[in-house]
Amino acid sequence: MKLVSVQVKNFRCIDDSNVVEIGQTTCLVGKNESGKTAFLKALEGLRSVSPEYTQYDKTANYPRRYLADYDSRHKGNEAEVIKSVWKLEESDGDMLKKEFGDEALAEGRDDDEGKGEIKIVISKSYGTEEASWSVPVNHRAVLKHLSARFNLTNADAEPIKGADDTRSAAKQLEAVTEPTEAQSAMLAAIGEYRDFNATSKAIDILNERTPKFLYFSHYDRMSGAISINQLDTDKAQNCVKEGDRIFQDFLEYAGTTLDELTNADQFEVMNARCEAAANRITDQIFDYWTQNDQLRIDVRLDEGKPEDAPPFNAGPVARARVRNDMHRVTVPFSERSAGFIWFFSSLVKFSQIPRNQSNVIILLDEPGLTLHGTAQKDLLRYFREQLAPEHQVIYSTHSPFMVPADNLASVRTVEDVVRPDSRGRPCSEGTKIRADVFTTDPQTNFPVFGAMGFEVTQGLIIAPDTLLVEGPGDILYLQAVSAKLKSLGRNHLHSKWAICPSGGIDKILPFVRLFYGNHLNTVVLTDFERGQKRKMDALYKSELLEDGRIILATEIAGQEEADIEDFFTPDFFGSPQMSVGKLGRSSGRRGRDRHRRLGAGVQLRGGQRVNALRASSAALRPFG
Repeated sequence: MKLVSVQVKNFRCIDDSNVVEIGQTTCLVGKNESGKTAFLKALEGLRSVSPEYTQYDKTANYPRRYLADYDSRHKGNEAEVIKSVWKLEESDGDMLKKEFGDEALAEGRDDDEGKGEIKIVISKSYGTEEASWSVPVNHRAVLKHLSARFNLTNADAEPIKGADDTRSAAKQLEAVTEPTEAQSAMLAAIGEYRDFNATSKAIDILNERTPKFLYFSHYDRMSGAISINQLDTDKAQNCVKEGDRIFQDFLEYAGTTLDELTNADQFEVMNARCEAAANRITDQIFDYWTQNDQLRIDVRLDEGKPEDAPPFNAGPVARARVRNDMHRVTVPFSERSAGFIWFFSSLVKFSQIPRNQSNVIILLDEPGLTLHGTAQKDLLRYFREQLAPEHQVIYSTHSPFMVPADNLASVRTVEDVVRPDSRGRPCSEGTKIRADVFTTDPQTNFPVFGAMGFEVTQGLIIAPDTLLVEGPGDILYLQAVSAKLKSLGRNHLHSKWAICPSGGIDKILPFVRLFYGNHLNTVVLTDFERGQKRKMDALYKSELLEDGRIILATEIAGQEEADIEDFFTPDFFGSPQMSVGKLGRSSGRRGRDRHRRLGAGVQLRGGQRVNALRASSAALRPFG
């Protein structure tokens, strides 16, 4: 079963959300207090993994401004909160066909939900723990299948000839005074259906195969330590804290359990389990935490000390600590940054989904709120690589870095719509959720525009393969030379290289730092004079570029000082083919006071000097 669309009504700030299409990954973008959390909590209440969240609380969740008029607004019935549409996957259809036959489900629904696909509608209202289902069962086809399955003859089938469904067929078979063996077998099969109803049986089959909703908030974080004695007490009272649950998940994810640690009767056995757990969790988690690769996780079990704060002052205490190899220090897990704690806790919880409840749709409320922008990109990568292949993911955000700019079709804007009434006073229409991300107000769209702007700027002036030069004049020289080389059938600058002006040697280092996190294939071609040695040393010491990715003009011109113009002979600039003014002044040091323009007949230095026709392309060849 796959969720296709959702419509939420009568829930907190949502009067009617609109029909919201749901994909494999769906991103809800909106301002604070716009209704993102309300939508996720309404969705969770349909089929929550939490045993405590079984029904919607009318007093807490029905829109308060209408609560006094509840009965009159809904004519004595309970208000519907959610209507969800689901698509049968192939394995679901096979299960139903096995039970009811190939034609048991009606197809080709000619409505807004689609045509030619089997859709299931699951709804839930206030005042009930059970959802209501709409399954398009073809009852006559079911009866036909059962008759064939139990080999009913025409005479055997005569009593159920006028039956419209399995329930009426069962009543008619029960009325037969001397049923045949085939009739008895068919009646027994129908008797296994809840309420003798094929629709109820179909619902029971699909109910076991329909995902539940796992809600994970920004505030759910792993405890840094657990008192075993306190945990036993909490278990007995059925009040284990969420942070302690995640800690237990953390140990299981790492390959051990609290019982294994506490039951180890030798220090070396216990220590080996702790170290093995620490190594495994470090390797797995830090595939996606790229902010600091000097961190390691330590797992320890020791006795509480009398001066420690209770309940950690007595009995066995399991602790998670984080070691920083750079600073050679370990600190309690709870003292790391809020972003690291959340990232670690969420990945631990997600990793345990296959163990605890594999068939879930993951609801994430403001994931990565405390993370740096690049860490948020790591989180999106985790969603894409680890979660989305197995689960549908619905998450809310107002961060541009959490908006998938390469997949805007998955974005839904969430806006608390306010319109003026007949007297010009602001009147709320409640939260609306739309797929058209460009129709809402600019504040709601700000994260979307931010994500798009960042994406555009990354591709506008740079590319995966970027050649940094000092100024725009250098671009013109290199493009002209490369074009001439190409026309001669010689090695030339490949079209994949984007030539980008950095604005001078002073700005090369900041420029490289700006785009460093994008893992670009960057090469620098720069002018050089003796007074710039200290600046070049700083660029080398930054280690942002690998060895050989900084090419000096002096290496090509064969001079102690050189710029791009020195690739050409002095005669070239004085030829009749050069005209003044069209290119403006050169950005190079030597050409700063003279106008020049490339002519049709390009002449380059020869002899012992490196041939620039080859050097420009040869210098870049090792970098792809």
